[in-house]
Amino acid sequence: MEIINIKIVCVGKLKEKYFKAAIAEYAKRLSRFTKFELVEVPDEKAPEKLSQAQMDQVMQLEGERILAKIKEKEYVIILAIKGRQRASEEFAKELAQLTTYGHSDITFVIGGSLGLSPEVMKRGDDTLSFGKLTLPHQLMRVVLTEQIYRAFMINEGSPYHK
Repeated sequence: MEIINIKIVCVGKLKEKYFKAAIAEYAKRLSRFTKFELVEVPDEKAPEKLSQAQMDQVMQLEGERILAKIKEKEYVIILAIKGRQRASEEFAKELAQLTTYGHSDITFVIGGSLGLSPEVMKRGDDTLSFGKLTLPHQLMRVVLTEQIYRAFMINEGSPYHK
């Protein structure tokens, strides 16, 4: 069976120990199913109040850093509030189908606080939304990592999901 590579590319450093610990725990659990990697790209320092042009510039620079971490063969799923929502079971089924049909390198992208540049959005093969709630980007990493683990457990038929 082909090795599945799952990568999360995100903007900014994870500072909170409890978020780091949660991701480390799920990464350890995922290691029996997949090669899991969390890639952080630096966020662009910017003042609180920005003009639209300044916001576009920040998203552009962060977007270039994100795209530099994505290889051509990777199937890219963009996390976005306006993305496509699905139940955990549907997400699990889609991950299984992706790997069945030759996508063994799956990359999830979590943007910075201003969002993602049009270039990054265009690079995405699919979008994913966990609802209309705004969550801290650091917490989103934990939620996404847990849902990826849950997907593997669902596909294995494990009682974890119950």
